[in-house]
Amino acid sequence: MKLKQRVVLLAILLVIFIFTKVFLIDNLDTSAAHREDQRAFQRMLAGLRVALEPRLEHTLQSPWEIAAQWVVPREVYPEDTPELGAVMHAMSTKKIIKADVGYKGTQLKALLILEGGQKVVFKPKRYARDYVVEGEPYAGYDRHNAEVAAFHLDRILGFRRAPLVVGRFVNLRTEIKPVATEQLLGTFMTVGNNTCFYGKCYYCRETEPACADGDIMEGSVTLWLPDVWPLQKHRHPWGRTYREGKLARWEYDESYCDAVKKTSPYDSGPRLLDIIDTAIFDYLIGNADRHHYESFQDDEGASMLILLDNAKSFGNPALDERSILAPLYQCCIIRVSTWNRLNYLKNGVLKSALKTAMSHDPISPVLSTPHLDALDQRLLSILATVKQCTDQFGPDVVLVEDRMTLSHL
Repeated sequence: MKLKQRVVLLAILLVIFIFTKVFLIDNLDTSAAHREDQRAFQRMLAGLRVALEPRLEHTLQSPWEIAAQWVVPREVYPEDTPELGAVMHAMSTKKIIKADVGYKGTQLKALLILEGGQKVVFKPKRYARDYVVEGEPYAGYDRHNAEVAAFHLDRILGFRRAPLVVGRFVNLRTEIKPVATEQLLGTFMTVGNNTCFYGKCYYCRETEPACADGDIMEGSVTLWLPDVWPLQKHRHPWGRTYREGKLARWEYDESYCDAVKKTSPYDSGPRLLDIIDTAIFDYLIGNADRHHYESFQDDEGASMLILLDNAKSFGNPALDERSILAPLYQCCIIRVSTWNRLNYLKNGVLKSALKTAMSHDPISPVLSTPHLDALDQRLLSILATVKQCTDQFGPDVVLVEDRMTLSHL
C-alpha cells in the first residue's frame, strides 16, 4: 500500500475513532443524566406524603431556622427535606403574636408574625372549591387553595422555587383581633353572624370583605423568605398589557423571542430557561397573571425565578389559556430535566401525585376533581407543543442540557 493511501486510511480511521468516542461519551452522559432524572423522580414520589408533625429529629434548631438555611440562589428548599412536615406543622399551628395588613399589592392578604418571630402571608378563603371564575383568565379574587396546590406542584415538577405554603384555620376573634394593628383592626366588621375584614390593598373594598364561617376563617399561609435574601422585581417579558385593544409585542411579533434573547438577563445564564419552566408551571395551574416576577437582588441573572404569588390559579378548569405557553412555543427550547419530568408525569401520574401530595394539608381536599383532571389534559398540550418544536427544529436544538449545581454549604 502506498504511503499516501496509508495516510488517508489512517486519517479515516482516526475520524471514525474520534466520532465513535464522542458519540459514546455523549450517549453515556445522556444516559447517566436520564438515569439521575429517573432516580430524582422516584425520590420525589416516595416523599410526596408530608405528614404535618411537630417533631424535629436530630436538631436543636427551630423550624424557622431550618427553613431559612434551606434557601440558596437556585432553590427555596432542598430535594431531601425530612423536616418539611415539621416546618409546615409550625406554619399551620404556631401562635400568632402579631397581625397587620398585607404588604402592598392588589389583593387582600394579612401579614402575620408567628411565635418565634417568623413572618407568613395569610390569604383568606373567598370561593368554594367548586366555584368557577368566569371571564378573563386573570379575573376574580385570589384563591388561597391555589397557593397550596401550586406549592405542591412545584415539588412534583422538581423546581423547588416556590416558598412553602400550607392551609390554616384561624379564629379571627381570639387569634387575630387581640394582636391586630389598628390599621388592620379598623377593617373588621360583622356581616350576619360572621366576622369579616377587608384589609388594605389596591382592590380592597369595604363592600367586598372576606368573611369567616362564624369566627373561623380558612386560608393559606406562605412562609416569608429570609430577609438576608432581598428580592428584586422584574417585568415579565411575556407580561400582558391588561388594556383592552392593546396587545403586548409578544402577542403579534412572531420573532419576539429572538429579541428577548438579545436582552439581559436572557442573553446568557439560566433565566430564559426559568421563564420557560415558569410558563409550563403557570399553564398547568391556569395562571395568566404573572406580569412581574422576583429573583434575588444583584444576581446578574444567575439566581432562580422565584414562583411567588400563585393565587390567580385554578379559577376555571375548562379554560386552557394557551397564550400562557408563549415563551415555550415562541422560543422552542426547554430543559432536558424538565422535559424528562413532564414525560414521567403522563398517563394520570400528575393528577395522582398532586392529590397525594395535598392529602395531609389541613384544608384538604385542596382542589376539586375537575381541576385535577384539567392538569392531566394541560400536560398533554405541553408535550404536544414540545413535539411540534422538535419536529420543526430537531431535539438537539429544542432540548437544552442545563443542570446547575445547587450548593447548601
